Amino acid sequence: MEDSPFPRLFRESPVNAIWEGSGNVQCLDVLRAMQKTPSVVGAFFAELGKARGANATLDRYTAALQKEFGDLGDLEYRARDVVDRMALALQAALLAQHAPASVADAFCASRLGASGHHNYGALPRGVDCAGIIARATPKA
Repeated sequence: MEDSPFPRLFRESPVNAIWEGSGNVQCLDVLRAMQKTPSVVGAFFAELGKARGANATLDRYTAALQKEFGDLGDLEYRARDVVDRMALALQAALLAQHAPASVADAFCASRLGASGHHNYGALPRGVDCAGIIARATPKA
């Protein structure tokens, strides 16, 4: 009898549901928090506002994200996209406030910019790679 992949796939099927579902659950948790305490949206944007002016790409991204909250009609449908964008904006804002400009600018260009792959390791031209590498290189 030859080995069939089906028993293994069947055993792993509950795990696949968890992997696919956890992102949706997190998004629903964010929506629930926003509905229960609407002031959290203002607090979120106040936190992003601490980085205003540090990076033009981040400023444009934050403004576009804020417009998303002007129309809450189908927010549940857009939740994954909106929550993902919220996470990226917060990461970028924290980097803009606390990391060297080379790191923050590279993150904003690669994750928030209008073009590119928006994932780790795909940086656009003009990023200060030498500065990023120097920061990450252990010092003796």
